[in-house]
Amino acid sequence: MTDLQQAPTVDVDKLMAFVLKAVDEVGATLNTALVVLGDKLGYYSTMAAGPVTPAQLADATGTGEPYAREWLNAQAAGGYVEYDATAGRYTLPPEQATALTDPSSPAYLPGFFQIALGTTHDLDDVLRAVRSRTGLGWHEHHGDVHEGCERFFRTMYNAHLVGEWLPAMEGVVAKLERGATVADVGCGHGASTVIMAQAFPRSTFTGFDCHDASIATARARAADAGVADRVRFEVATATDFPGAGLDLVTTFDALHDMGDPVGAARHVHDVLAPDGTWMVVEPMAGDAVSDNLNPVGRAYYGFSTLLCTPSSLAQDVGLALGTQAGPARIRDVVTTAGFTRFASVAQTPFNRVLEIRG
Repeated sequence: MTDLQQAPTVDVDKLMAFVLKAVDEVGATLNTALVVLGDKLGYYSTMAAGPVTPAQLADATGTGEPYAREWLNAQAAGGYVEYDATAGRYTLPPEQATALTDPSSPAYLPGFFQIALGTTHDLDDVLRAVRSRTGLGWHEHHGDVHEGCERFFRTMYNAHLVGEWLPAMEGVVAKLERGATVADVGCGHGASTVIMAQAFPRSTFTGFDCHDASIATARARAADAGVADRVRFEVATATDFPGAGLDLVTTFDALHDMGDPVGAARHVHDVLAPDGTWMVVEPMAGDAVSDNLNPVGRAYYGFSTLLCTPSSLAQDVGLALGTQAGPARIRDVVTTAGFTRFASVAQTPFNRVLEIRG
């Protein structure tokens, strides 16, 4: 007969430290909604012009003063705005103003909060999917997921795509400048497609996505940007989009969401020209779980659980690579599909850029 295992001793100081950490987490969770609220009501953009009282903020935005007051206090408690108790005014510091009001800044963050809020909106549906071991399609998510995704990733594409990522790949920019045929697979609202078309007017681009509503938005984006003459958008999956002899195929932050990434890679291999390139941009990740135990990895694992893995499981095959798949897993996918050259050629804190050939 063995002795009963003694219950571990609880360190009260560690327990209370964890409780306080949890309180901070709840405040951060609520702040996701408060940031989206402040963005949509114009609170941040109004504050970028200078310090305000609650009454002034409410008057400038046509909103209720009690809401403006409580929102400002929550933002001050979280360090998003500064409070001057003597004057009773609240100030949005220039750094926060850049991150929360300037869409041209590579640090622009409202879209990131919007994706997160939209993702948590669908928790009941994700619970059903987890319990039934099924999935939840991208098209089934709240609209904030789709709009926030475009806003957040477009910021990074504007900052890095033309100036850094494309030049990092052998011979690609020269082809685009001469006139190349490009397919942007998993294009969503078309931000990446439109940015490339604006930079390379001699090339032609087709964006493909399986989400009808996203394709409709992408067509409107192309028209607004004045590139509809050389950009078109079509509904198609990554395993059946049309094309042959393509110079460049791009896939931005979408491969890990696919149900059959190996099948998609095989199809890309088939439609590329012999000297063509497949550019894959994926969330920044290392190969080991321990590589990703950091703030960016934490956010991405959260999105993976609630958004990306359910999306993959809702599709045929349902490989569920996960948002933090890492380069070794992606290499295995593309080499299984027949590609022979694979290199990580650029990265940011949020993305890794992969060059895949032949």
